[in-house]
Amino acid sequence: MIVNTASKCGFTPQFKELQELYDKYKDQNFIIIGFPSNDFMNQDPGTNEEILEFCTTNFGVEFPMMSKIKVTGKKKAKIYKYLTDKELNGYESSKVNWNFQKYLINEEGYLVKVIGTKTSPDDEEIINWIEGK
Repeated sequence: MIVNTASKCGFTPQFKELQELYDKYKDQNFIIIGFPSNDFMNQDPGTNEEILEFCTTNFGVEFPMMSKIKVTGKKKAKIYKYLTDKELNGYESSKVNWNFQKYLINEEGYLVKVIGTKTSPDDEEIINWIEGK
C-alpha cells in the first residue's frame, strides 16, 4: 500500500490505523510505504526528520516513511505519475484529491485499487484485499 501522508491534517489519526494494519499483516508479505506531501493546504511543512519524529512519537509508525514529495502538479514525483496515469499503470487514471489516499499494489508491482482519503485503513475492502478474499 502506498499512501500520501500529512502531519497536520484532519485525517492524520489514520497513522494509528495504518500502523495497526502494518503490525497485523507485515509478516504476510504486506508493506505500507508513506510519502509525506505538503501539497494540500500546507499540512506537512516540516523537514523529513521532523515528519518522521512526529510519526514515530505520536503514532508509533514503523512502516517505511519516504522523503517528502509532490503528489500533484507539474513537479509530481515519478511514483505518483505512475500511480495516477492509466497509460503508465495499466489500471486507471486518478487524481490525488487529498492526504491519505491509498494505492494498493499487488505482489507483481501492479496497481490494483485506489482507495479514497475518507476510507479508513482498517476498512473491510482493504482487509479483504490483503487477505485475498
